[in-house]
This record gives sequence, C-alpha cells and structure tokens, in this order.
Amino acid sequence: MGPYYASGFDPIRLTADTPYVRAWPGGSVSSKVGGNYGPTMKPGADAMAKGYSQILWVFGEDEHITEVGAMNVFFFIEKEDGKKELVTPPLSRGDILPGVTRQSIIELCKEWGEFEVSERGITMPEVEEIASKGRLLEAFGAGTAAVVTPISHIQYKGEDIEIPATGELTMRIFHGIMDIQYGKVDGPEGWSVKI
Repeated sequence: MGPYYASGFDPIRLTADTPYVRAWPGGSVSSKVGGNYGPTMKPGADAMAKGYSQILWVFGEDEHITEVGAMNVFFFIEKEDGKKELVTPPLSRGDILPGVTRQSIIELCKEWGEFEVSERGITMPEVEEIASKGRLLEAFGAGTAAVVTPISHIQYKGEDIEIPATGELTMRIFHGIMDIQYGKVDGPEGWSVKI
C-alpha cells in the first residue's frame, strides 16, 4: 500500500473552518463504523476544493480539537517553562476514536522519556496562541493507513496558522513504528512476538 495522501510524506494543510460537526460525544464515535465517516465526505470534499487536505474537527463553544478526518491528531509544543510536551486529545470526552497507532505513539514516546506526553484537552484558541508565540513545534495526524502525516497549516477563522515543517519528531515516530513492524528493532514489551 502506498501513502495515505497523494502528497506522500509531504505536510498536509488542514482547515478548522467548517460549519459542520463530525460527531457528538456519547454517540458511536469511539467505534470504527461507517456512520462516523460517511457524514464527513461532503465537508472533506469542500475542504479539498479550497486547497486543504482534510478538516481538523473541533467541537463545542471552546472549540476543543477532536480528530483530523479519520486520524487522531498530535501537537508537539514548547511549554512556557521551556519543557516540551506532546499533546493528543483524551479519550475521556467520548468524541474520538481510540486508535491503535495513537496508543502506540503514546507508549513509544513515553518509553523514550525525553518529553512529557499528555492526553488532555486542547482547543483551537490554545493552538493559535501557542503558534503565535513560536512554541508550536510540530503537528501530525496518526492512523493505521497513514502511520503519521505531518501538518504544515491549519486554517482557523480565515487565517492560516503556520506550523514549522521540520517534522523531526514526526519522522522519528514514523521510522520508530515502521522499524518495530518490520522487526528491525524490538518495540516495547508485548508489541511483537517472533514466530
């Protein structure tokens, strides 16, 4: 299978500017069912017609971030104290899919122990503020088909939030997961069984 996006590993552009809601908490959103993705086809096509690869779905008045299309999303940030943090929305709200790749990234990065890994709420206003202060280091989507896909822009309220395109952590995660899948290195305990 080839890359999930036609652009390959090139960073994708997202839009958070949509009048649609992908899914409501408490519904079937935490299950991999067609009903979660069918309603996103038209809004996704609209986003593509405007030059964006996909929609960054937000929910509620606080505009908390949920997912990118059919992928989980991660933000690598520098906190005010200078420490680094990898953030992904929590499962506790009941409005994202508990992806296997998502969990793999969380476990792998925690094993590295080089930065904080957080499953916590993150909103578009927070991302906008972090980016304006130069503290948004990377962002990427994660899923079975894509593994990881770097994000270069997020349209929000008619403006593009630019994200540095270095992608060093994104590439490291990609190669880390692929090396484990292909048996080049051992992963965390219980990830692989040699037969």
